[in-house]
Amino acid sequence: MTEIAFQDAYPEDLSHCYGCGRHNPQGHQLKSFWDGEETVAEFQPEPQHTAVPGFVYGGLIASLIDCHGTGSASAAAYRAEGRALGSEPPLRFVTASLHVDFLRPTPLGPVLKLRGTIEEVKERKVVVAMTVSANDQVCATGRVVAVRLPAAMA
Repeated sequence: MTEIAFQDAYPEDLSHCYGCGRHNPQGHQLKSFWDGEETVAEFQPEPQHTAVPGFVYGGLIASLIDCHGTGSASAAAYRAEGRALGSEPPLRFVTASLHVDFLRPTPLGPVLKLRGTIEEVKERKVVVAMTVSANDQVCATGRVVAVRLPAAMA
């Protein structure tokens, strides 16, 4: 894929997130991309992500939804402004609300596929609805309300 991941367009000083920061080698290193009007990401769970043998820990699912949601929010804000990812000034978002529904146990082994739909884009807020699938079955749904990074965090 030639397109840059949303998270790889984050400014250097804002790229340390455990879930998606390229400067956090112990983190998940989640990478999100556009797929038409939706956003997509994939993640391969590892043995340490176990809840009970054979199944993924729910906190990992929530973390992936969180980071895919804020990355999608950033990309949607850039798109709404007609700007390239990573152009100045940066449009970085954090989670104001995270809601996750676990629909079925998520198996450990297959690649998890995240798909996001942008529901709302405003100047300081973006809402993203998401699914997490394994083996083409939706295991969880989520919704992130993301807000522009407060100046105190920058």
